[in-house]
Amino acid sequence: MTLIYRVLLAIVLIFTLWNLFTEGDLKNQANAALVLIPLLLRILMIK
Repeated sequence: MTLIYRVLLAIVLIFTLWNLFTEGDLKNQANAALVLIPLLLRILMIK
C-alpha cells in the first residue's frame, strides 16, 4: 500500500515540477515550488 502511495505522489511531483518550469508567471512558479516541499517530504516519509 505504501508503494502505491509513493508512486502516486511521485506522479504528482513530476507534473508539479513540469508546471514549475513551463509556467511563465513568477507567482505561479513560486506556488508550485511551495507545493513541491510537502510532496517531497511525503515521498521520503518525513513528517
